[in-house]
Amino acid sequence: MFDKSRIGRRFFVGLAAAAIFLTGIFSLGAWPVPAHAQTQAKEFRVGWQKGSNLAILKARGNLDKRLGAAGVKVTWIEFTAGPQMLEGLNVGSIDFACVGETPPVFAQAAGAALVYVANEPPAPDAEKILVPRTSPIKSVTELKGKRVVLNKGSNVHYLLLKGLARAGLRYSDVKVVYLPPPDARVAFESGDVDAWVIWDPFAQAAIGQIGARELLGGKGAGVENYNFYLSTAPFSRNHPEVLKWALEEIRVTGDWVTSHFGEAAEILAPQIGLSKEITEEALRHYGYGVTYPLADNVIANQQAIADAFHGLKLIPKRLDVKSVVWKP
Repeated sequence: MFDKSRIGRRFFVGLAAAAIFLTGIFSLGAWPVPAHAQTQAKEFRVGWQKGSNLAILKARGNLDKRLGAAGVKVTWIEFTAGPQMLEGLNVGSIDFACVGETPPVFAQAAGAALVYVANEPPAPDAEKILVPRTSPIKSVTELKGKRVVLNKGSNVHYLLLKGLARAGLRYSDVKVVYLPPPDARVAFESGDVDAWVIWDPFAQAAIGQIGARELLGGKGAGVENYNFYLSTAPFSRNHPEVLKWALEEIRVTGDWVTSHFGEAAEILAPQIGLSKEITEEALRHYGYGVTYPLADNVIANQQAIADAFHGLKLIPKRLDVKSVVWKP
């Protein structure tokens, strides 16, 4: 999943009698900021969610140190989900965010001046359609006429579209209920809905805690499930160097996670109220890394999602995804 770059090595400068360790490399593995690095940016406002890749970046402090060395203060602003985070991006309260495939589509349709900065590799195993343990439903075709709950505009919204299409059903063949994950979990457990379309770690928690059964995963539905890093058009135009530094630190953090899943789970588990074991299993369903600019196939996949939602009249106009892709 990663377009990986390796963590900077420690350098030593030979002097007449000894070697002096350069303090530019941080113990956390962050890349050094060159002495000539300059930026006019004074603050970098990052939107983040508990349990996310950016939550790990925040906890380890890499980005704060890297940008701090260039005189930039990092401000972390928490959001509950991707759609709310992109609303923050739209109104100018944050400069950077990481969300799934669908929130940027709805945000662009609403007129948000966003740009796709980079993407992580696909993670189809990190989203699922679940049914209760005792449900008689064995296939997606049996969802016809049933109540299905999901978070509107989230990455799993497209999973439902694709899953239904592969089963020969239309979106209108199911009764869709829109609820955020905590409320959806309550409705799912109480039997008020027949299925829940949800991403990890919420999906893995439902499987591990209440025995929920996976009806269909992202891979079976044929979805990619990319995560995207986004910024605003003005910030990307005025401060491209800050975005590049941030992406370097995300690479560093991703490399660390892939060799320290247990330690990463220890960071995230208390945030989301899950056991370390469930959190670690969820982490292994994602990919880590960052690629920019977006490749043609990634843009085409995102365009297909936008076209699908426009076809269902869930967004009011056809979008041109390529027109809002950052070109550093």
